[in-house]
Amino acid sequence: MKVAMIGHKVVPSRRGGIENVLTTLCPMLVEMGLDVTCYNRTSDKVENEYVGTVKNNMYKGVKIKNAWTLNIRGFAAMIASFTAAISASFQDYDVIHFHAEGPCAALWIPKLFGKKCVATVHGLDWQREKWGKGFASKYIKFGEKILAKYADEVIVLSQAAYDYFKQTYNRDTVIIHNGINRPERKDAELITERYGLQKDGYISVVSRLTAEKGIHYLIDAFEKITTDKKLVIAGDTSDTDDYVRLLKEKAGNNPNIIFTGFVSGDILREIYSNAYITVLPSDLEGMSLCLLESLAYKNVLLCSDIPENTSVAEDKAIYFKRGSAEDLAEKLQTLCDDSEFVGKFREGVDEFILNKYSWQDVAESTCELYKK
Repeated sequence: MKVAMIGHKVVPSRRGGIENVLTTLCPMLVEMGLDVTCYNRTSDKVENEYVGTVKNNMYKGVKIKNAWTLNIRGFAAMIASFTAAISASFQDYDVIHFHAEGPCAALWIPKLFGKKCVATVHGLDWQREKWGKGFASKYIKFGEKILAKYADEVIVLSQAAYDYFKQTYNRDTVIIHNGINRPERKDAELITERYGLQKDGYISVVSRLTAEKGIHYLIDAFEKITTDKKLVIAGDTSDTDDYVRLLKEKAGNNPNIIFTGFVSGDILREIYSNAYITVLPSDLEGMSLCLLESLAYKNVLLCSDIPENTSVAEDKAIYFKRGSAEDLAEKLQTLCDDSEFVGKFREGVDEFILNKYSWQDVAESTCELYKK
């Protein structure tokens, strides 16, 4: 069976949730006997630890093709989706798998050619603040309507998304969660050398720096508490620098707030492995890979009480009221003051999440859906 993946920036990569998913999932589908091709945007390139891993347009058995686009912020994804959809329509793919709502605006093209089309909704993207209420959000909403009407199968990541499509479009969907593999823990070496960080000496958040991720709540809360721990904000923006500027203005000259920018590889592993606690303050999520990774690294996770978080972490995380810097500050202070509780709470959280969300299960469920 031949499958084409459309809608991501570049594979392999950790730059975003979709890229992270496909970088893990696609090689597993190849191991299961599928012929998988990823259409990478020409505006993006393989970087960081993945440099040199793509040889002869192949990554771990996954074929890499280019989806031509213009490197124009806000339009690169739209153009690439259409060029990839047109190209894939003229190839002998059995399944064309679109990722995210915006790219699904082009899903009707391969349907005209009789192709089986699958769509994964990684989140209700039109709700994201960065798209505002103008053309971008309307275009993404249009993509949502297209996939709801024309996709042969729709994958969602949560019960909340399942309910949304049923209530809004009377569309049946299939829940296939993201997965997680057992991570490699690392002692604090590179992060000590680069940022002066020691084990249990900092609170971490690993995230794209966009408004719906709620990092501004975390900075406000951190400024309210009394602690000798640092706050490490690991990640960068995806489309606009305005929010990053806002965050840095909020942080001011506080030497205990560290912006690392985008990190990956051993530095990211060290940040996860040595954090005192990790925080996920999002207003909006599909299914957070950072949540899965935090628990897999045996971290105490403090996160917003949105259903997409509570349904995944259950009682293995601590929750604060969504959007409340005051409640977040109160929970942060309590955790910073009680290291004994933190030590006890983290016991078993890794095995819980690793047993609940397996990439092998994700790959098998995806493969079964292709064959329906």
